[in-house]
Amino acid sequence: MSPKPLLLGLCLLAGGALAQPAPMQGTAHAHAHGAGRAAPAGPLPGLAGQDAFAALQEVVRLLEADPATDWSRVDLDALRLHLVDMAEVMLRAEATTRRIEGGVEVTATGQGRTLDALRRMVPAHARELDGMQGWRAASEVVPEGVRLVVTSADPKEVAHIRGLGFFGLMASGAHHQAHHLAIARGAHAH
Repeated sequence: MSPKPLLLGLCLLAGGALAQPAPMQGTAHAHAHGAGRAAPAGPLPGLAGQDAFAALQEVVRLLEADPATDWSRVDLDALRLHLVDMAEVMLRAEATTRRIEGGVEVTATGQGRTLDALRRMVPAHARELDGMQGWRAASEVVPEGVRLVVTSADPKEVAHIRGLGFFGLMASGAHHQAHHLAIARGAHAH
């Protein structure tokens, strides 16, 4: 079996589990708000707060629910660093998009941690995009950042690619959740 269908299957399995926020029970969160207090009456918020915290919480819940989890290999620090990379790219990178025949050429730039995150994430994501929706995707590291080129021979897909732009392209695909679970289980980030 090729890795992409397996990854998609894992993503679908993980995605369903990740879509359901875990309710907080008892005094699980009391340590931060006064030990020994009774749990509040009524429903609790479904989101855990900051997005990286919530993503880690979901992965911890999945790992703890899986009796096959090999805790000696679990690396939540690596997942946290990957989530920081994602935030750097989404919140701090600059993207200059140029329309080309059949799609776009984007130069994504940043400095320091953002530049490092772009150089880790964009080439890996270009490999995921290549072949998706019939797209052709490639990237190259350039002095100021990373260049991403995504094209299609289908005019509808050309409009799709252009409409997504750099940040939409980076968020495209159904591999993110399975990728995060794999990182947490001790697999390499990229």
